Amino acid sequence: MTPETRRRVIESAAALGYRPLRSRRHEALSVVGMLVKHDYGLPLTFNPFFSQVQIGVEQECRARHLSLMVATVDVDRSNRPVMWPRMIEDNSVDGLLLVGTNIEMTAEALQHKYLPDKPIVLVDSYARGFHFDSVLIDNFGGATQAVEHLIELGHRHIALIGSNPDSPPDILERRQAYFEALRRHGIEATYVEDSLMSREAGYEMLQRLLRRAPQVTGVFVVNDDTAIGVLQAAQDMGLRIPDDLSIVGFDDIALAGQVRPALTTVRVPIPWLGRLGVRQLLERSCNPDQPQVTSTLATQLVVRQSSGPCRRCEEAEVKDMRIA
Repeated sequence: MTPETRRRVIESAAALGYRPLRSRRHEALSVVGMLVKHDYGLPLTFNPFFSQVQIGVEQECRARHLSLMVATVDVDRSNRPVMWPRMIEDNSVDGLLLVGTNIEMTAEALQHKYLPDKPIVLVDSYARGFHFDSVLIDNFGGATQAVEHLIELGHRHIALIGSNPDSPPDILERRQAYFEALRRHGIEATYVEDSLMSREAGYEMLQRLLRRAPQVTGVFVVNDDTAIGVLQAAQDMGLRIPDDLSIVGFDDIALAGQVRPALTTVRVPIPWLGRLGVRQLLERSCNPDQPQVTSTLATQLVVRQSSGPCRRCEEAEVKDMRIA
């Protein structure tokens, strides 16, 4: 059959309402379930990060003619599920993508009670001690890029905002990278404001930080939404960004490039978390005995207007030279 004849056949079939047969390779997976975390007790709100993950999932499901069911799962402050939604209790999906959730305490029930013999892929989620396929972010490497960027600009008093000792594993990796990057560069001073991740928390924590440590000239914030709160607080305090304070976030959500000054941040290819999650789910459904697979997405530092040379450091050096 020539390419022209094939084209005409496909067009005629489409006009008559025929759809291409799904590959037998995917017969085991027809309905994909996607669970996205929701902080228990708080109103449902738009999440700019997970909405981009969902876009990637939807794109891949459409391309592979798969149905998609989406629900939220209530989690506590450590991102551990508090209760499962009806979609899981009814066992109404053929495979599950779990997004932004730490299921160490509930993985066994999910795997054996609710979804026995069905593939589960963790997307930016964790279940240490269990053998689920995962699609993760290079949190440690990305956070290292952020802190070292501030160090290269001459900052020596660098703070961390947006984490706490009970944060989920991905945020703890960013927190650890902060301490290790400073240590490798011989910087002993650390400034940590423990908090949750939210714009409101970022706003409040910067004010608290600068009251107790006015010498801070650079801040690494563990996600962009919190970093935007930090940026707003700095401007309301009359600080010039980046002359008085440099700020670096993490994720590169759409708003990061729209605020003024635009936010320097660590870019995560967010939709690809979702796309690769669907692909891994398909692979697992067709090859249930293959070894556990973990895919880690690389990150990229995006330098914008919220970070710059440490002006106070430069002024101090000039003053020291004059005294000498």
